[in-house]
Amino acid sequence: MIPHQSQPKLIAGNANPPLSQAISRRVSMSRGMTVGLVDARVERFNDQEIFVEVYENVRGEDMFVIQPTSNPANDNLMELLIMADALRRSSAQRITAVIPYFGYARQDRRSKARTPISAKLVANMIAASGIERVLTMDLHATQIQGFFDIPVDNLYASPVFSLDIKHKFGKKLDKITVVSPDVGGVGRARELAKRIGAALAIVDKRREKAGEVAEMTVIGDVTGQTCIIVDDICDTAGTLCKAADVLLEAGAKEVHSYITHGVLSGPAVERITHSSMKSLVITDSIEPTEEVKKAKNIRIVPTAPMFAQAILNIWNGTSVSSLFDHEALAAIYEGTY
Repeated sequence: MIPHQSQPKLIAGNANPPLSQAISRRVSMSRGMTVGLVDARVERFNDQEIFVEVYENVRGEDMFVIQPTSNPANDNLMELLIMADALRRSSAQRITAVIPYFGYARQDRRSKARTPISAKLVANMIAASGIERVLTMDLHATQIQGFFDIPVDNLYASPVFSLDIKHKFGKKLDKITVVSPDVGGVGRARELAKRIGAALAIVDKRREKAGEVAEMTVIGDVTGQTCIIVDDICDTAGTLCKAADVLLEAGAKEVHSYITHGVLSGPAVERITHSSMKSLVITDSIEPTEEVKKAKNIRIVPTAPMFAQAILNIWNGTSVSSLFDHEALAAIYEGTY
């Protein structure tokens, strides 16, 4: 049993400073005292080699390293591992990695011969660095938790999305249909539909070759409905925009999308801006670019309240799964919704 220190200690890499600072502020509010980010430098030598130096004493402390492994994934992953090693060698009592977006999660199985399972490799590297627990959100495949031999707490964005949908659509919930953009995401869509009491539909896609969608079919009746597409990752947004067009052709009144991790690489923002979707809602698990912030039909919902409470629950040894409860989360997001 880990003895309770006066407060948890937070440290952050360079992957998403705004989210790290927001989590720090929320923890401070809950604790009634300033819980700032530990003073440290995470920088690079001229050859891009990463160097970490922690300026504060962390001996015997319960440390939380906030670092999504988003683009550039390799740099941010190495930052996380090297920070963990620095803390372990400084005699931190426990190190928890807070990874809002877990990169390499899409490589969770061997889809072809002679390919890696990179998610398992990354899990091994994280454990080897001295990290003893992982806190993340909406893993691409929930079985990735089994790749770790350390505890993994996987938070879900659907409770936050349900709060946002109820706030935005109010009394029109009976006219909403939640849509999964593929068969693999049905579980996620069903969970959100259950939370808001909406119907469920699926867009089935058929590929003739990798990266190209040949045909899309809507399974379920969306006539006259406001469709909400829900998924965990939006990368280039090609499939998402095409799914919106297919739903409108099938009789949908309008289409909105709720995506947990806005990777939004390449032409994604331009595609979304000129698409038939009314809005795309993403979380701040990945730091949004200026292009994303300026896009008129992209909106960002905060995850700091949920991550801050999860950190406090881990620190004081209480339930993290309590955050899946609608009423508990509504209290955390009071003032936002």
